[in-house]
Amino acid sequence: MTTDPATAPTSPPAKRVKTTNGDGTMTADQPQLLDTTVPARGKVLVSTDISIACPAGTYGRIAPRSGLASKNFIDTGAGVIDADYRGEVKVLLFNHAETDFEIKEGDRIAQLVLERIYTPDVVEVQELEESVRGAGGFGSTGSA
Repeated sequence: MTTDPATAPTSPPAKRVKTTNGDGTMTADQPQLLDTTVPARGKVLVSTDISIACPAGTYGRIAPRSGLASKNFIDTGAGVIDADYRGEVKVLLFNHAETDFEIKEGDRIAQLVLERIYTPDVVEVQELEESVRGAGGFGSTGSA
């Protein structure tokens, strides 16, 4: 039996996700789905229409693209994708510039990095062992 191409059901076009491998990490440039404006000194949550299943023992981390950060002051916000999450991956973008930033359909806006997770056994103790650093916080280890 043959199917008439004019009446055959069509599938949506495949999403193009560029992947690169290096030193055990995988990155996928996440393309922007629709034209979007990130307002000056503002933020926007960007849809990607991408869903992933991270392998067991890993999680996905949304990372900024260095060119967007250095040239346009665009950074990514919180972006952890747990291995059991199956929803759409969205990217929170922050614009640290004084002018709006325009994103066009197909622009690469972030990187998805798969990282291994180590979950240690947690043991509650009454007191922690002493260390050289102690409780010193921000700026306590010296100046740049």
